[in-house]
Amino acid sequence: MTTSTVVYLGHLHTELKHTKSSEIVLTDAPTDNNGKGEFFSPTDLCATSLASCAITTMGIKANSMGIDLGRIEADVYKVMESNPRRIAAIKIEMRIEGVYSADEKRSLESAGLYCPVAKSLHPELNQELTFTWLANK
Repeated sequence: MTTSTVVYLGHLHTELKHTKSSEIVLTDAPTDNNGKGEFFSPTDLCATSLASCAITTMGIKANSMGIDLGRIEADVYKVMESNPRRIAAIKIEMRIEGVYSADEKRSLESAGLYCPVAKSLHPELNQELTFTWLANK
């Protein structure tokens, strides 16, 4: 079974359809590369996927530890290089709500840092994940 299908819609737009759920994501080329920036660019999705994977993997780890993972928000910063055009760095700043022991924090951070997307990206791509632990509000 396929994971997804991608259709070129013209004007540098594509439609991505997830096979199992039929959910659709549209992409556009970025404004610095002939696009209008109307949707996520493919490189935006790559950078954002790192954050999503890290958080999901932290959730899986929390479940296995029998703890409730609080709300997590992440700001994603993508840094592009031009020659060759590629993502040079992805910086992610996570804010995690909840009260955790030092050991729980270390385990959760490790899970996020070594998620499948992080391990799949080229080693030259600089990945910077920071974790800020916030007490419950």
